[in-house]
Amino acid sequence: MDKFILPLLQSEGAQQAAQQGGGNPTITFITFGAVILIFYLFIIRPQSKKRKETERMQSSLKKGDRIVTIGGLYGTVTNVRDTTVIIKVDDNVKLEFLRSAVSTVVTQAASKEEKNDEKEQSEGQSSESGE
Repeated sequence: MDKFILPLLQSEGAQQAAQQGGGNPTITFITFGAVILIFYLFIIRPQSKKRKETERMQSSLKKGDRIVTIGGLYGTVTNVRDTTVIIKVDDNVKLEFLRSAVSTVVTQAASKEEKNDEKEQSEGQSSESGE
């Protein structure tokens, strides 16, 4: 009786697929590899670069930097601690934020050497114009 039922249950397409083995596994592996590569290039890698850049910016904060927090608050860094920064937002208003709450640095504080160079240039220009 099984001889009569089995051929009825199996269609010709199912029989052919079973005989062929279902497809070429090399093409399947290449397709999966291409999908993984695309995810890496367009999603994982850019996010990783952005995260590293943000960490670098937050670790290089120094006194005098003008910053914006993730909440949109502008201020000037007055003190830098291990995990926090104190920013001055108004004449008598200072707030303490985590370093990770700093979104961007608007302007960086000029180092002492840069300030001296700017001072010398401005003095040199004023003496030339006075002559």
